[in-house]
Amino acid sequence: MKQFLDEHFLLHTPAAQRLYHEYAAAMPIIDYHCHLSPQLMAEDYRFRNLTDAWLSGDHYKWRAMRTNGVDESYCTGQQSDLDKFRQWAATVPYTLRNPLFHWTHLELQRYFGITELLNPQTADAIFADASAQLQTPAFSTKQLLKKMNVQVVCTTDDPIDTLEWHKQLASSGDSTKVFPAFRPDKAMDVASPSTFINYLKQLETVSGCTISSFDDYLYALQNRHDFFATMGCTVSDHGLEEIYAESFTGSEIEAIFKKIHSGKELNIDEQRKFKSCMLLHFAEWDWEKGWVQQFHLGALRNNNARMMQKLGPDTGWDSIGDFKQAVPLARFLNKLDSEDKLAKTIIYNLNPADNELMATMIGNFNDGSVAGKIQFGSAWWFLDQKDGIEKQLNALSNMGLVSRFIGMLTDSRSFLSYPRHEYFRRVLCNVLGKEISDGELPEDYQLIGSIVQDICFNNAKNYFNF
Repeated sequence: MKQFLDEHFLLHTPAAQRLYHEYAAAMPIIDYHCHLSPQLMAEDYRFRNLTDAWLSGDHYKWRAMRTNGVDESYCTGQQSDLDKFRQWAATVPYTLRNPLFHWTHLELQRYFGITELLNPQTADAIFADASAQLQTPAFSTKQLLKKMNVQVVCTTDDPIDTLEWHKQLASSGDSTKVFPAFRPDKAMDVASPSTFINYLKQLETVSGCTISSFDDYLYALQNRHDFFATMGCTVSDHGLEEIYAESFTGSEIEAIFKKIHSGKELNIDEQRKFKSCMLLHFAEWDWEKGWVQQFHLGALRNNNARMMQKLGPDTGWDSIGDFKQAVPLARFLNKLDSEDKLAKTIIYNLNPADNELMATMIGNFNDGSVAGKIQFGSAWWFLDQKDGIEKQLNALSNMGLVSRFIGMLTDSRSFLSYPRHEYFRRVLCNVLGKEISDGELPEDYQLIGSIVQDICFNNAKNYFNF
């Protein structure tokens, strides 16, 4: 019987073990999409304890705790940090077969050297040990990134963000480079006139532009896009239910803008036309600057209206959606490609039923100009676990070139999440190692080991313009 979480964790053959330990393990990390706080990095923040580092903002853990019958006051409420941690520790044994069980113990081992299983009996001792370590200079936010060999971090930033913390980070000389990513989702959210108008006013303030027409609106947003570029940004990101690719005319968009600018609600057709127009403009700006554009598709967000009203978004009330992705996605990409304005593009799906759809869609627009120009993004959110990672790798392998894949990202708000890259690399090496052992791949470690290193790091390094 194998020991839990030993050096060969998830590596079930000698070939897999060799691929991981000799080729994958030491590769640096490029985290090209996450939700880490640039302010905490700029301030080189030290977490007050393990709850502060582990549970604040982590809706993965909150969902598990709620499912285990833990009251909300221990998740997002006002209970003490120690009591919150005790409730998480009481939940962990019940996360068996959920990736949280693996991630929790990987993080305890890799950051803190703690090998005990977390449960109610070990909770207080683990809390005290890890919290004491977190208070030392070696466990500040910057040092946590260095500890995991993170070379590049891309945060997620709204066009109205001032990027003041990124400016501070850029001048720090730190070995880990931190860049903003342009995330204009709120700029195309026209479901609520009051919310849109409030956003528009903030955009006016930060851009220094008066906005009274759609052209003014575009000018102000492009002003911010240009500013992000001066701050080292080379990546955009969109978190959408689906791609919007409706037909529209310029006069229609101007009328739609005037309507919502006057405080009137838009119908669904008008909303979709406006979003379609905005997506094309953002994509063309990305192409002009040579940026990489990312589309995270398929999340059905904020399903619990009562808790959304109480706690706000990104607190654990989202799920996989079943939107029809193929036709609008093909139409959108084709529109840009036909005008030779299609930037490097990464497409992520949240519904595993769309794996083969995405794996074949990218092949329609890989034109030979750049290796892996259009990417099927890594297993994301609900899918970034062993089964989801394997299915994404298999779909991409069967229908594309997994050797050109740019690999894993964290998509996390936690500075302790970087062992997820190790988790991904172990799964990757296990898939390839098994096929070597079964005679489905040659026992050529120079070839397959180099491909492993490419997927772990080199492909992303070559793909992005950091």
